[in-house]
Amino acid sequence: MKHLILFIGLYIPFAGIGQKLHADFFGGFANYQGDLQGKRFTLKNSGPAFGLGLSYDITNKLIVRGVATYLKVGADDKDNTTAKGITYRNLNFKTQIAEAQFALEYNFFDLAERSFTPYVFGGIAAFHFNPYSSDSNGNKVFLRPLSTEGEGLPQYPDKKPYNKNQIAIPFGGGVKFALSDKVQVGIELGLRKLFTDYLDDVSTTYADSSILFAAKGPQAVAFAYRGNELKGAPPYPAGGSQRGNPKNKDWYYSTGIRISYLFGGTGGGGGGRKSRTGCPVNVY
Repeated sequence: MKHLILFIGLYIPFAGIGQKLHADFFGGFANYQGDLQGKRFTLKNSGPAFGLGLSYDITNKLIVRGVATYLKVGADDKDNTTAKGITYRNLNFKTQIAEAQFALEYNFFDLAERSFTPYVFGGIAAFHFNPYSSDSNGNKVFLRPLSTEGEGLPQYPDKKPYNKNQIAIPFGGGVKFALSDKVQVGIELGLRKLFTDYLDDVSTTYADSSILFAAKGPQAVAFAYRGNELKGAPPYPAGGSQRGNPKNKDWYYSTGIRISYLFGGTGGGGGGRKSRTGCPVNVY
């Protein structure tokens, strides 16, 4: 009898959580907006985005969610036709992003009563990135150690090495559909406001080529300005010339399909709710 009482005492709170807890999967594509990509939204140079997480129904409309996401973004000056006031640099980059996100989500309609609802979300995220490019032989070269703008060099005390671990503000929204009492499918757009301008390794001005060569070697100079790989391009710009726009921080975003599966219960929101037909639903 004591074991039965203990089992019931442990099961009841976890059963309540299970009736409101969802497993979430996200799949789609990711891209970024910054110095090497002038368009705010584009499919060009987009990469994959995948996420796994959990969400919990606080109320019928308010949800707390956490998700771990892998994304890949990149851009190339060859495709950057909207940049103005910047010498054609022939720069490019890619980076993988590992992100952990925590957010609150609000459904405008109750999915226990309707088959769909628009929703919005916002929260906080931590992410890791490490931009890289490829040399003329196709070898991957990570850009941060090269200090392509003179970051960390004593001649440029105002240019500090950027941190590869950053905080972002994720927000966005979408529309979700209830396929059954347990399964929801949504189309979602999520944006991230960043506090770094170095997601693409481009932000401020060119370092003097001789200073950069002496401190980091010829590879750093080669990746700081790649116009000399093109016929008729001007030589390496003078130190202090504009390389990027530090006034506008970088962004990245993801768009795709989100699938949620309710672990327990028959409607994921608590007792006494109505089904989409208007009949009461007993989730216990």
